[in-house]
Amino acid sequence: MLCGLLLAGCAQSGPPPPPPLPEGALEVISENPGVNRETLARAVDALFTREGIGETRALVVMHRGEVAAERYGEGFDAETPLVGWSMSKTVTAVLVGMLVADGRLQLDGPAPVAIWQRAGDPRGEITLRHLLQMRSGLRHDEKSEPVYTSPEVRMMFLDGSADMAGWAEAQPPDHAAGSTFAYSTNTSTILADIATNLIAPDAPPDERQQAMELFLNSRLAVPLGMKSMRGEYDAAGTLAGGSFIWANARDWARFGEFLRHGGSVKGAQLVPRRWIDFMKSESPRSPDYGAQLWLNRSSGEDRDELFAEQGPGDAFAAVGHLGQYMIVVPSRGLTIVRLGKTDQEERKALVDALAEIVALYPAL
Repeated sequence: MLCGLLLAGCAQSGPPPPPPLPEGALEVISENPGVNRETLARAVDALFTREGIGETRALVVMHRGEVAAERYGEGFDAETPLVGWSMSKTVTAVLVGMLVADGRLQLDGPAPVAIWQRAGDPRGEITLRHLLQMRSGLRHDEKSEPVYTSPEVRMMFLDGSADMAGWAEAQPPDHAAGSTFAYSTNTSTILADIATNLIAPDAPPDERQQAMELFLNSRLAVPLGMKSMRGEYDAAGTLAGGSFIWANARDWARFGEFLRHGGSVKGAQLVPRRWIDFMKSESPRSPDYGAQLWLNRSSGEDRDELFAEQGPGDAFAAVGHLGQYMIVVPSRGLTIVRLGKTDQEERKALVDALAEIVALYPAL
């Protein structure tokens, strides 16, 4: 009798077993995802079912170039294009890098914006590097309150919407060029305008749009196989390069893999590797930001876009409004794309859930 009681007690020791997997949770995991299938299935399921992280509409996990997991929310599938919001900024940076590599732009020369080149205008000190690293010094305060006064809202939806770049370029400086980090959608729109002016100089709006569409497709989307990638344009024919580039989750993952491979696809170097290295290098004014990319580093301020405390240190990400994430971890062979709708107060819980997936994978 005593022995039986002891055995029963032993049988109940330790943590309880995990609950059964929800129906279908394992079906979205590949046969060889690089980690335990059931563990990954639980982490993926959490992104769709956990309370307090918003609505996940699409998730793709790539490991060593293969799809490890792929799942969609109700009403969405592999063909559904979804707006990247500020993930678009990273696409714009790559397009700019191509023009630098072509010898048509100078990283440290004055940014070619005509109205800044007048004698005595301090904006003439702004370089392409400053713009890429979000330290132009212009009055571009993102997410100001009340919201209808915020520069990015005014540019995209109110008095600047017909000519977004023109509105952004007309703003006065608040700081010396290069001196201060200020994340800004308006800045990325200026970059898109600079690129378009080189591709289609002095062209009317419809020709500007056509020229940028051709450049985006021929130099990036088609070589990467990103058939769903599309950009939105304003009435001036300028790509909304800070906010309105669309693609389905698989194509956003292809873009992440392209960055993981240092700007190459199938052995073809579409942009120099040193340009991708530059994009992943810390801005002198913000250790958690590179050039149109967030880095997994502490900001030193009250701002945490990723999971610096958990690591890994080489992780970087394109991050968009309402919880769009394209996270790349070269040391673990990972690219993770999460698209959906998450309000700001739930973002930390969402990032923690994404960090759980990253933590499953060991270094290569």
